[in-house]
Amino acid sequence: MRILNKKNADIAKHIEHTLLKADAGENDIRRICIQAEKYKFAAVCVSPAYVSLAFKLLKKSRIRVVSVCGFPLGGSVSDVKAHESHNAVEDGADEIDMVANIGYLKSERYTQARKDIEEVRKKIPGKVLKVIIETSLLDEKLIERASVIAEEAGADYVKTSTGYGTRGATVKDIEIIRNVLSPRVKIKASGGIRTAEQARGLINAGADRIGTSSSINIIKCGSVCRKS
Repeated sequence: MRILNKKNADIAKHIEHTLLKADAGENDIRRICIQAEKYKFAAVCVSPAYVSLAFKLLKKSRIRVVSVCGFPLGGSVSDVKAHESHNAVEDGADEIDMVANIGYLKSERYTQARKDIEEVRKKIPGKVLKVIIETSLLDEKLIERASVIAEEAGADYVKTSTGYGTRGATVKDIEIIRNVLSPRVKIKASGGIRTAEQARGLINAGADRIGTSSSINIIKCGSVCRKS
């Protein structure tokens, strides 16, 4: 049975309540929006097709609407990413989480990687841009380089993971990223975050946002618990 864990209530303000599953339907989006308001999460993160619905449901609240582009592989051409992000903003998204071109980074095509981000940045002026660098696929030096490129290209956040990589965020990832970014750029940790202990550790390491689909478990149970 799920019991409210008041000591974890402070984590809620960092959480982006996320639903990016392929089989998510309208009722699922309605559910997470209701939950976000109830538990005072920072945002909901939904697929582009559901941005307009989330915006309609949350427009009278302080909950921000986040969507994705180039998700989850990052291999779309820059024009497609830019169009996708612009369309999501037109539908009501406050923030865009774009997947960097990981192949460019691993091929040392750093100029192209930066331009890819810049094309999205130009299409969503005034909106928050988070760049997903998929830390599970990069070594420490490439995590550092990818983070610096993201900042140079105008990112507001560097985000660790899509949740579709070989692992999610780690405290070490956050420490590496924080060490090379200026104070202007924030960090979003995501992927595999299921407990309050994990979330708190990532926040203490420097993460400003926590992207998770286990939001309710985190603030109500603290650790893995059975559904009521």
